Amino acid sequence: MTKQAIQKQGLEKIQTDLQWVMSCFKTMLLSLGEVALADQLPWVNPPQAARNSTELSDDKLAQALGMSFELLNLVEENAATQFRRKIETHFGLEAIRGSWGETLCTWKKEGMDPERIAQMLPNIKVMPVLTAHPTEAKRVTVLGIHRELYMLLVQNENPIWTPAEKETLTEQIISLLERWWRTGEIYLQKPTLENERENLLHYFVTVFPEALRLSDEKLRVAWKAMGFDSNLLKWPEQFPLLQFGSWVGGDRDGHPYVTPEFTASTLQVHRQAALKMIRTSLVELASKLSFSGQIRPAPPPFLTRVRAFADSLGDMGQKSLDRNPLEPWRQFVNLMIARLDGAIREKDLVREESSYRYASELSADLSYLRGNLLEMNAGRIAQQLLFPVERMVQCFGFHLAKLDIRQNSAYHEKVIEQLMRAAGYSDSAYGTWSEEKRLDFLNEELQSNRPFIIWGNSCGVEADTLLGYFRELKEYVDRYGADGMGSIIVSMTRSLSDLLVVYLFLREVGLLESNIPVVPLLETIEDLAAGPAILEAFLTHPVTLSRVGADALQEVMLGYSDSNKDGGILTSRWSIYKAEQQLTAVGNRLGVKLCFFHGRGGSISRGGGKIHRFLDSMPPGTVSGKIKMTVQGETIANQFANRLNATYNLEMFVAGTARQAMLTKEPEEVNALHPILDRMVDTAQQTYRELIAHPGFIHFYAQATPIDVLEQSKIGSRPARRTGKRSLEDLRSIPWVFSWSLARFMLTGWFGTGAALRELQASQPEEWTKLSEMVDNWPFLKYRLIQIETNLINADPDIMQAFAQLVEDEVVRSGLMSPILRDYEEGLKQIEKLMRLPAKERRLTRMENIRLRGSALGALHHMQIHELKTWRSSTSKDTPEAEQRLSKLLLLVNAISGGLKGTG
Repeated sequence: MTKQAIQKQGLEKIQTDLQWVMSCFKTMLLSLGEVALADQLPWVNPPQAARNSTELSDDKLAQALGMSFELLNLVEENAATQFRRKIETHFGLEAIRGSWGETLCTWKKEGMDPERIAQMLPNIKVMPVLTAHPTEAKRVTVLGIHRELYMLLVQNENPIWTPAEKETLTEQIISLLERWWRTGEIYLQKPTLENERENLLHYFVTVFPEALRLSDEKLRVAWKAMGFDSNLLKWPEQFPLLQFGSWVGGDRDGHPYVTPEFTASTLQVHRQAALKMIRTSLVELASKLSFSGQIRPAPPPFLTRVRAFADSLGDMGQKSLDRNPLEPWRQFVNLMIARLDGAIREKDLVREESSYRYASELSADLSYLRGNLLEMNAGRIAQQLLFPVERMVQCFGFHLAKLDIRQNSAYHEKVIEQLMRAAGYSDSAYGTWSEEKRLDFLNEELQSNRPFIIWGNSCGVEADTLLGYFRELKEYVDRYGADGMGSIIVSMTRSLSDLLVVYLFLREVGLLESNIPVVPLLETIEDLAAGPAILEAFLTHPVTLSRVGADALQEVMLGYSDSNKDGGILTSRWSIYKAEQQLTAVGNRLGVKLCFFHGRGGSISRGGGKIHRFLDSMPPGTVSGKIKMTVQGETIANQFANRLNATYNLEMFVAGTARQAMLTKEPEEVNALHPILDRMVDTAQQTYRELIAHPGFIHFYAQATPIDVLEQSKIGSRPARRTGKRSLEDLRSIPWVFSWSLARFMLTGWFGTGAALRELQASQPEEWTKLSEMVDNWPFLKYRLIQIETNLINADPDIMQAFAQLVEDEVVRSGLMSPILRDYEEGLKQIEKLMRLPAKERRLTRMENIRLRGSALGALHHMQIHELKTWRSSTSKDTPEAEQRLSKLLLLVNAISGGLKGTG
């Protein structure tokens, strides 16, 4: 069987499964008396069925179509998993693109020694960082129902069900769909920070431990399949390090509700969840480690260690021994549980022998137990039972997820001014100073350990808040160490002073000597270009030099969203590509490895897309093996809602990072294309900025997209604008992208590309030909073009035009729609020519995906346009009628985002 045949089977499976779940949906609606609505469902009714039944409520139709899209998404997700299984079965592990099987097979063919690979693997460290940016339009309750539905789809894969068992499964789905139908689909109130934290805890505690185990197994199986020595990959310290991060409770950039108290409680919630998760695994280990000391006596040193361990715990230690008197290995695990209980109770942290304070202490005891088992020739038992516990402690520690702290550089300027005024400085207008004056001041201040103010003094809202959460960090670090801390990230880093000022804040609370990294976030096109100079100045600064250890590592965060909003997609991605190369060159010159932190969103416009292709498209030689990546909003559920998908995405992340870490430099033929890309980007950026600089652009954008609805939505705890100003600069990138998507422009994912390619072909046809010849040999170029093409084919010119009719000024409307449509058509045409085949022949799955959704999405868009007109014409937005229309618009936002498989 060929891959094309399996792909065809996959598309047929989607149709079959979709018919099944949609017939369940129709049955459910009919049972509730919703006959007219059941007759409007897509995919189970004739396409010509009327959509204007007078018996039908638009609210109900919107909810039904939204649920239909989510069912299609779940069916496609399950089909993708089954497709990968079939590919692996017929063609082997190496046939799964981006997998460990493909990666190890490639290295083996290249003649790489297993010993070299084994030496490299422990140096790989990847960290998905979950954020709660407001792009998740679905309620947490509804996400739970989605997970249950997915599991029923997976159960349906069992080929041996009897007809009666199949009927039971069908009834379960119908019942679950009724629960979903009766559940409110949209947020009527903004989710609280506690809601968002609880949602992330589900993934950290329930999904990731199992996905970690399964992804480790994927690597182990692939290693064995290559015939490599199993002793080279047996214990946790031989595996890549996978850790997790979070922004909920630490991201303060424009989020006024993240208080110092919430940061402190989040760190404690994380710690308690990690301790209890580890305790559960230790209890399971104790239940299985039932070796009898009578059948095979334990070595005397081990018995001595057990006795000493018990004595250190007093009465609790003796109780642990009494529980299993003839099973010393189980006793040892019981003692670990008792000591862990001390940490959970938080009572005996002063007496360190009575309570674990650091995860490293538990790791040492587990390592000792492993050594004893190996000494007894029980290596198989150690690998099967002990490895998962050791791996869990290695990856989750006692902190569960590292909490990053993020704030904007402009906010920091206000804080330093307030501190200076409180300290009595005559000139405290820091925000107006030149960079040279700022550096003179900062360098002089950093030579002293003297704080600005006496503890307890108030000096301004911003300063009190910032020092409040820095002091909470200090208290946490003093008590538990810095393992639970991620990085202190400075949004909108524009200069060296933006980073050094954080050192003053750390000094103020006594954290300057800690190893918490200070990290620049380079977001705009200008800042990405200035990044290498900023980084060099920062790395060579005396305070930075005093803080880095022997294995110097510096994190640098790259912003995909704001750079896109600033210069368009082509300019953004090429600027990031070059910045990675130039920043890496700075690090290499100074002997510092870089850990790039990729601030990706869910949509293509904000850096989203398949993880393995994203990693493959990075510049060779820039991946040190250490990498962080945000997973935002609806992408969290898309990638990690079920264990199989979570395992797949973690495998792609870790294997892809390892693959890129082995690449050292870019091929010369690719280097030769850089000037061509530079010229293209000049044209794309100029075209994009001419569009947003049009005097009527803000007016057009405000009326041709539902941005005003998104600003009223309840889909995230954070405001849509950083400071509340009505300007493009102040608007967050997420609603910027989401609003264009809801109006089917998808403009943020392609505009400027058509003009750039057209100009290149017209003025430099030989360079255009070179580009075409290299498409398949340069991952960056191919990935970019495919992503841009995806946005182009997801856009819909008819719906664009319909939304544009909402713009009252005809001159503005025609003046902006003309360049938009011209670039849209040129982009499609140019990419098809570069790829040498039309999308309908190259991208069967994508085109089928769009075809399936087309009619139902069109109905929702036209409902949305009608409701927008009516809502906007309301003289007051505070009336019950206006509130009802807003609720309907938000329901449409939810339904359309499901149909588009994403938001911002």
